[in-house]
Amino acid sequence: MTEPQILVPGATIGILGGGQLGRMLSVAASRLGFKTHIYEPGANPPAGHVADVVTTAPYEDEAALKAFADAVDVITYEFENVPTSALDLLDSVKPIRPNRKALAVSQDRLVEKAFLSELGLKVAPYAAVDDDVDLAEALVEIGAPAILKTRRFGYDGKGQARIMAPEEADQALKDMAGAPSILEGFVEFSHEISVIAARGQSGDISCFDPGENVHKSGILHSTTVPARLSPAQRTDAVLLAAKILNALNYVGVMGVELFVTSGGLVVNEIAPRVHNSGHWTQNGCVIDQFEQHIRAVAGWPLGDGKRHSNVEMLNLIGDDVDRIPEFAKDGAVAIHLYGKTDVKPGRKMGHVNKITGPA
Repeated sequence: MTEPQILVPGATIGILGGGQLGRMLSVAASRLGFKTHIYEPGANPPAGHVADVVTTAPYEDEAALKAFADAVDVITYEFENVPTSALDLLDSVKPIRPNRKALAVSQDRLVEKAFLSELGLKVAPYAAVDDDVDLAEALVEIGAPAILKTRRFGYDGKGQARIMAPEEADQALKDMAGAPSILEGFVEFSHEISVIAARGQSGDISCFDPGENVHKSGILHSTTVPARLSPAQRTDAVLLAAKILNALNYVGVMGVELFVTSGGLVVNEIAPRVHNSGHWTQNGCVIDQFEQHIRAVAGWPLGDGKRHSNVEMLNLIGDDVDRIPEFAKDGAVAIHLYGKTDVKPGRKMGHVNKITGPA
């Protein structure tokens, strides 16, 4: 095992992506004495309000990428869909954590499902779909209802179409707009949970308690901790997440989404970054997921992730942000806003963490 690269306060952490996750990573880094440099194609990103430096340039701008890499000590990211060409250039200059393998696996749903299956983990039935023939064969094998998803670039319910009966297949395929896709069979589950897990440069692993997730219109609505799990299920969830981290030689925080079924835990998907369902850690733990990630990529010891409070995290989507005066009256609620000025349907404007009792 290679020796950890330990960064000292004053070092600069480069972050690809300037959204709310990059914003909260920057805040966590600043508490530990690090500087942050955001690389973001869009103007005036939320992370830019709290970072030391912001580079505004497309991922195709090789000169800007090179200057960014030269200016930082390590590179991390707040979202997976960074173009391979940009990663190739950046990786030749400075280390990227989590590593390229984690990105390659998570960027393609088909590759991800195959990787998880090879680890012996349960996943939904799946098949690759590139055309109508593939889809017809997949529906014979998997059956309906099922979900057709683009293999890349889907999030928050985007790039997905439900097929409740075979006659809906043609429209679902049209919805994919020619993108390589994957058909996933429905999984009968009682509820969904996620594990926010971290692995350090020395291979040490720390997991936060699993949270129970509720989605609305394909977007995470709430996460409640503790989740409804037996002691055995809780242990299985943590061990499963650790198995994935070790297989990827991972460094940083990962979100692992799981379905709770009568036959055991089924992996829905993995996200190689800090995760929306881990926001509860900001007010339920001494060291939250954002600091944990910064610690990992900086070569510092991980926190143990111990929870001191029960928490309900509620996303503020679109007009939900109008409820801020109501939440502000509740002394048990912590408010986290992302600095976004334009309120749009489906847009994550912030979240609140309500303390519901001691752990």
